[in-house]
Amino acid sequence: MIILLSPAKTLDFSSVTVQAALTVPVFIEQTRSIVTKMKRMHPDELMKLMDISPALAQLNADRYRKWTGQDVSLMKAAILAFKGEVYTGLKADSFDDDDFVFAQRHLRILSGLYGWLRPLDMIEAYRLEMGTRVKVGKNTDLYGFWRNKLTRQLQDEVNQQTTKLVVNLASNEYFSVLEGKSIKAEIVSPVFKDFSKGQYKIVSFFAKKARGLMASYIIRNRITSHEDLLGFSEDGYHYNPSLSKPLKPVFTRG
Repeated sequence: MIILLSPAKTLDFSSVTVQAALTVPVFIEQTRSIVTKMKRMHPDELMKLMDISPALAQLNADRYRKWTGQDVSLMKAAILAFKGEVYTGLKADSFDDDDFVFAQRHLRILSGLYGWLRPLDMIEAYRLEMGTRVKVGKNTDLYGFWRNKLTRQLQDEVNQQTTKLVVNLASNEYFSVLEGKSIKAEIVSPVFKDFSKGQYKIVSFFAKKARGLMASYIIRNRITSHEDLLGFSEDGYHYNPSLSKPLKPVFTRG
């Protein structure tokens, strides 16, 4: 089984610690080529490209200027660096050693800058969403740059798993970088809905946290089958068979 998550815009590098268990991202050389492009951009260009404030543009210009991919004092494990609703639900800072081992084998984070991240891969602070139209080489955007690389990587890692199952807990923006139809695996995309105004709806804030909760549930319980996913019952959510489809199990609350 491979679990897919999106990264988060919010980062926490306030407590950067060097750990012997940390690993190097698979596509670090490709990341360097993107960073080379980003280093040349003036903060005003970044502000327009990313649709961010002048302060954020300056912050990220400084981040790219300092980026080396080698200074471990500026790095942190990806799973602990990302914050936001998904990672609030994941609660990786409470994982024990065995949880991290399982996560390292099964959890992957899709990234605009790094492409493909294992939980313990070392990353530096950055901001670069997958949907950003950055021209790298012959590619007009990051989707074009990463699509074939990440699709092949996913298939290679699925082939190494006992269970040929992908649990897609990533956002549409990130999952769409993959050629999903070409992946030879069962791809399950859980949906989380809350009861609001007389009906069940996807409430973005809550759904993001629920994706993290689901990933945490899989990791802590060593889930490796589609059927066992349906036992998810964290934070008031329960499997709702009447709203579900075979590859889109729906979990409702309220």
